[in-house]
Amino acid sequence: MRVTAAVLDSAGGPFTLQELDLAGPGPDEVLVRVHSVGICGTDLEFANFFPTPAVLGHEGAGVVEQVGERVTGVSAGDHVAMSFTSCGNCPLCLTGSPAYCRSFDAVNFAGRRPDGSSALSRDGEPVNGHFLGQSSFASHVVAPARAVVPISKEIDLRLVGPFGCGFGTGAGAVLNVLRPPVGSSIVVFGAGSVGVAAILAARIAGCTTIAAVDVNADKLDTARLLGATHGVDSRTGDAKELLAAIAPHGFDFAIDATGREEVLRTAVESLGPLGRCGVVGVGPSERMSFDWRSILNGRSVTGIIGGASLPQVFLPKLLNLHTAGRFPVDRLLSYYPFEQINEAVTAVRSGTVGKAVLTL
Repeated sequence: MRVTAAVLDSAGGPFTLQELDLAGPGPDEVLVRVHSVGICGTDLEFANFFPTPAVLGHEGAGVVEQVGERVTGVSAGDHVAMSFTSCGNCPLCLTGSPAYCRSFDAVNFAGRRPDGSSALSRDGEPVNGHFLGQSSFASHVVAPARAVVPISKEIDLRLVGPFGCGFGTGAGAVLNVLRPPVGSSIVVFGAGSVGVAAILAARIAGCTTIAAVDVNADKLDTARLLGATHGVDSRTGDAKELLAAIAPHGFDFAIDATGREEVLRTAVESLGPLGRCGVVGVGPSERMSFDWRSILNGRSVTGIIGGASLPQVFLPKLLNLHTAGRFPVDRLLSYYPFEQINEAVTAVRSGTVGKAVLTL
């Protein structure tokens, strides 16, 4: 079938809307008509080096139009959110940790199916896709059944997509991995959509001191509105000193959502004894470094993928929290028609929006 997709023909962009051919779903795949898709920092980071031509996008939501012959649990007409995929066969997948699948990179970042084929093509030549199980910068997606999560038809599909990555990553880092006890303290570096999701989750968990650190005053204002007890603008002073004034004995937990080496160093050094830092940011730094004394007193640093979640279980729980008014991410969302993808990307890169969502 013919579909419309935002194609990346050279590293760094821009995206151009083009007509592509999309093959039908295989035995374990589903065809989804995309209604909305969020733009994530991971999309923009991979746009710099993902093999082209390519279709990215991995925060999609839509309606199932066709399912493969071996697919169970989802049917044509179902509303779904989409998330990462996994092999389903390794010990980590089989024990409920698909975010750490032993084949995670191979099935999410190769640009092809495991057999080397691509569902997308242009003029008879394959186009790289299957990005994080989706490549949802397109009107339609062929995705593994493991990458889709059925949701209630009463939920607005326009807001669902970011729950599959950004919101799920931030909230899952807190609720699934750090699991702060009631009354504990946490500092979140980066007050974008992932960081604010972590802040909301910290409030749900019962943290009583929740500090947000950013260089964008508007984002800090939003973080305070959504649960941060303190906002730290690191442009106005030394973040480490400002945080020490909030938690003189150090924070119990920290989240780095920036992917920047110098920020992660500050995050680790802001912890108290036995403090834990979760790293969720995909950013410009290739390495992390800090003085060995920074972790000598029992501090630990944990890398976190996809909120360490089982999407089919965690994503509906987050949506239920949203419906109950306890995870109010709506104010973060800014909507753009699909044709304005490059304008939306510019807004994300400039930090003028919390979460850009393309509507189709």
